[in-house]
Amino acid sequence: MDKTTVRARVSELISEINEHNYRYYILNSPVIDDVRYDMLVKELEALETQYPDLVQPDSPTQRVGSDLIKEFVSVVHKYPMLSLSNTYSKEELFDFHNRVQKAISGNVEFVSELKFDGVAISLTYTNGRLIRAVTRGDGIQGDDVTANAKTIRSIPLQLRGNNYPVEFEIRGEVFLTRNQFEILNKLRKEEGDQPFANPRNAAAGSLKMQDPAAVDKRGLDCYFYDILGDNLPYNTHYENLQAAKEWGLHIPEYMVRCKTIEDVWGYIAEWETQRTLLPFDIDGVVVKVNSYEQRQALGFTAKSPRWAIAYKYQAQQAATILQTVDFQVGRTGIITPVANLKPVLLAGTVVKRASLHNADIISKLDVRIGDTVFVEKGGEIIPKITGVDHSLRHANSEPLEFISHCPECGTALIRNEGEAGHFCPNEDGCPPQIKGRLEHFISRRAMNIESLGEGKIELLYEKGLVKNAADLYDLKYDDLLGLEKTIIPEEGGKERKVSFREKTVENILDALAASRSVPFHSVLYALGIRHVGETIAKKLCISFGNLDALIAAGTEQLTQIPDIGDRIANSIKDYFSKPEHLQMISRLKEHGLQFKTNIEQEAVSTLLDGRTFVVSGVFSGYSRDGLKQAIVKNGGRVVGSISSKTNFVIAGENMGPEKKKKAEKLGIPIIDEAQFNAMINA
Repeated sequence: MDKTTVRARVSELISEINEHNYRYYILNSPVIDDVRYDMLVKELEALETQYPDLVQPDSPTQRVGSDLIKEFVSVVHKYPMLSLSNTYSKEELFDFHNRVQKAISGNVEFVSELKFDGVAISLTYTNGRLIRAVTRGDGIQGDDVTANAKTIRSIPLQLRGNNYPVEFEIRGEVFLTRNQFEILNKLRKEEGDQPFANPRNAAAGSLKMQDPAAVDKRGLDCYFYDILGDNLPYNTHYENLQAAKEWGLHIPEYMVRCKTIEDVWGYIAEWETQRTLLPFDIDGVVVKVNSYEQRQALGFTAKSPRWAIAYKYQAQQAATILQTVDFQVGRTGIITPVANLKPVLLAGTVVKRASLHNADIISKLDVRIGDTVFVEKGGEIIPKITGVDHSLRHANSEPLEFISHCPECGTALIRNEGEAGHFCPNEDGCPPQIKGRLEHFISRRAMNIESLGEGKIELLYEKGLVKNAADLYDLKYDDLLGLEKTIIPEEGGKERKVSFREKTVENILDALAASRSVPFHSVLYALGIRHVGETIAKKLCISFGNLDALIAAGTEQLTQIPDIGDRIANSIKDYFSKPEHLQMISRLKEHGLQFKTNIEQEAVSTLLDGRTFVVSGVFSGYSRDGLKQAIVKNGGRVVGSISSKTNFVIAGENMGPEKKKKAEKLGIPIIDEAQFNAMINA
């Protein structure tokens, strides 16, 4: 194609992809499948790589920058981001209405909106293009987080249509859904990091990360609730936000106009009971005067507008009895005290257990067995004990002491300076830690040996077949065939049986064989080194190239890598100082696992990142192993059997009929060799 044709095609692709993003992230109504969407993106990436001068700022490929943010620049807000006055009762709300009505002659229309529990952000658009994103900060100035905000798919880089003002600001709330928050905390626990306390903290921490690529993986979302600027199309708040929705901005559908303060109260009462059904957290309702003219007449105090108020819901709380406390051992040895409660209904669910976090929290609360305790759902998700009714305490109660030795192996616990948690240092002899590390090793984001999940690791450990990762690769067909165990859930429910039948054993051995091609950074992450998550593992692999160089690195050399401080560096040095770890790694090397950055096998792109493939049949352009390598090189994963977690099946001639039948039953897309090539080469 000549340059003019290429330029036109690039513009066409940008427009088409942005339209599909709008339909997916804003309207929640996609019109094409993932394969077709990915093919469009890959074509655009290929053209932009070949013609870098044609890369446009609003291109979907420019959402995730590659440069680390060394520091966030402070920016003064053109319009100060004031806080809102709070109210907690119907009487105070009606007092607000009376003050407004006294200052305004005639009828006053209000707009009621949900108060999202996230992080405030202000975006500036010029000629329809996102120019800057700034946090609230102190209300007068905030931090420029444009690079990170661009990774949020519900924030458009280029607005739709052409009837928007030349320049305006729009303000909103960056947040995490509850489901995304749970996924994020699960990953943090697997990586040995402390989980976030609630979605709001997680969103705030994510927005201030130094690596936009890491922010992109957090799954942040954003709703907009206010618009400012000259030449806005309407003289009311509600109508301008409806116009902003037409421009492609993510305006919440929960916003309503209210003619009377009684209508406002009805809205507040309705959402107090319905808020648990939302996929995200709210902590109240914001009430605003709709008319800009009336707002101007009402004016501001030094800290907040007189034309708006926030009604804050009381935290949902319940009182119950603390019956016992269990001390659980995690994969990295961290001890977590868990309170066993007399069952109580809270926020629509029956709560039986709650976190006590660590020894400091237990001491601060002075909580004791038999106490009547107050339980809240932190961030509406994680039950936690927030207080004790001391007036109901038994006279003979005794302070609850944190354990001094591991409840599983009896080893004396350690608490490092500057850390809140106690942990068991017997990582190679403590059963929960051993099983936890094995489960982490086989997990999807590590070695991806999913055939060994669902209780099979525990059975293998109990039978004495595996004690570390290297033992997995010594397993033989006869070792596994016929093993079985009945698992009874802790909370009752239906028991299930784990059985190693012929097909199960074949799938396990196939998955173990396929994992030998997993790239170095995934193997390093799979080892389960404390504080070394996926991102840190990748940075270590890029910096050192092979495991021997990493083992030989000193603390100073490690801390020169971005995001690696003394805590992580010391953890790495401690892990590789133990002979049993080096012996296990030596065995893994003998089994053929990747411990160096191999140009032929290491990912050359992230086009297939997070996608799982099953290969079946005979191919004309690839050998079976060659096709699997192509998948891995582009960031994908290969597994031996089809499950609901499979993203694509690549089918060649003589595809297995059972695999085809199962893929069709589960609705897994079946693509051919040509479609796969289109995914990795536009």
